[in-house]
Amino acid sequence: MSVRTTAVAGQFYESSPQACRSQLEQMLPAEPLPAEMPPRIISGIVPHAGWVFSGALAGLVFAAVKQQNESTDTFVIFGAVHAVRTQQALLYDAGSWETPLGAIDVDEQLAAAILAEAPDLIIADCNGHRREHSIEVQVPLVQYLFEDARIVPLLIPPNERSHLVGRAAARAIARVEKSVVCIGSTDLTHYGPSYFFTPQGTGPQAHRWAKETNDKFFIDLALAMEADRLVDAAETYSNSCGAGAAAAAIAAARELGAARGYLLDHKTSAEIMAQKFNQDSTDSVGYAALVFG
Repeated sequence: MSVRTTAVAGQFYESSPQACRSQLEQMLPAEPLPAEMPPRIISGIVPHAGWVFSGALAGLVFAAVKQQNESTDTFVIFGAVHAVRTQQALLYDAGSWETPLGAIDVDEQLAAAILAEAPDLIIADCNGHRREHSIEVQVPLVQYLFEDARIVPLLIPPNERSHLVGRAAARAIARVEKSVVCIGSTDLTHYGPSYFFTPQGTGPQAHRWAKETNDKFFIDLALAMEADRLVDAAETYSNSCGAGAAAAAIAAARELGAARGYLLDHKTSAEIMAQKFNQDSTDSVGYAALVFG
């Protein structure tokens, strides 16, 4: 049986069980969730940076699922691709993932159904997930909030077929008698000298442009559920590192009957640096929490 061990525990989030749980407790929302949400959440978009920066936004989405949905049996998690080269979606189709909180099983039945739905778009490749962090940082949230849930991890390259993978996954989901939520993992504009992206110069005004203009263009497309436009938008405007994952999650939501998207929060790493550490940053990365239903 394939067992994926952690790649970024101790870097992106705490590596000991006790410290990991404590960090989760601190980043989950203490205040009431936004009033305007769908009665049932079909899909969500979360960031995938280190928890100290983006964990609260990811936690907001998973907490919203916990609040709005009666139960969730499986999370299909569409991840951004940073660590491998591929034009096909890579499915982790069997076995389990280990985190500091223990092991979580892959929903092998649903994974097989998704693979059978689109063998031209998806290949089973557990090894391709070995060093990728974009899904891993979501898994302890699933374990912490949904004790009996399983996962189906899928890495989605950003290309013209990304949204088709989401639609195929949705068709498979519609045929199983389970409560399934799709999650797409992406960060937004990577702005600043470290990212070689400074079209508006540097400093606070440039960071505001990255958030209020560049990020917002991507977020508005996502809220309108225009999944087929997200990858091109990201390529043109450099406003998403996981546009394929976001496109898949949104396309799946539309296919499964979602009517609209809801923005729960939107922040940048520069804002979080200032708020948490009272430090300025020359660079900034955008993070958004969205749900669809």
